[in-house]
Amino acid sequence: MNTIITIGRQFGSAGHEIGQLVADHYGIKCYDKELLARSAKESGFCEEMIRQQDERPTNSFLYNLVMDTYSFGYNASSYVDMPMSQKVFLAQFDTIRKIADEGPCVIVGRCSDYALSERKDVLNLFIHASEQFKINYIMKRFSDIDTPDKARDFMNKKDKQRQSYYNYYIRYRRLGKTHHTACG
Repeated sequence: MNTIITIGRQFGSAGHEIGQLVADHYGIKCYDKELLARSAKESGFCEEMIRQQDERPTNSFLYNLVMDTYSFGYNASSYVDMPMSQKVFLAQFDTIRKIADEGPCVIVGRCSDYALSERKDVLNLFIHASEQFKINYIMKRFSDIDTPDKARDFMNKKDKQRQSYYNYYIRYRRLGKTHHTACG
């Protein structure tokens, strides 16, 4: 198998677990949260900052200004005037492309389908589930979410966050706003 598999997912649909099962079946690596650590290492950003920005877009000038103080080493001249959220996104985008260049793998989330859209060796999957499955899954996975209403609220919030992140960065890239050579 010489294919990179990307997995988009609804929150609570077990997308990570499915991605890991697919990777195990084919004997290849699965990247999800591991991608964040690698992005931090390769970009020079603080890993905690990348985790805080993970799949959460923000347009807040003040937030981006404060977060800029936490970037380490990724201050190439083309990045200086770019908000921190875009810098982190581009670091992840670059890492996704590097991972795909290394060979077959499964990549969960983080706009990986779009980051690899120009490649012909990519299979994009989207994992969804019934509302009841997702509620049960979330209640089982998170000990502090102990009612279906809390699970539903959390699920809706996370899905909106993910959708907003995806739409924001895809629109941002399509408008040609990035200055990064690897992205456009």
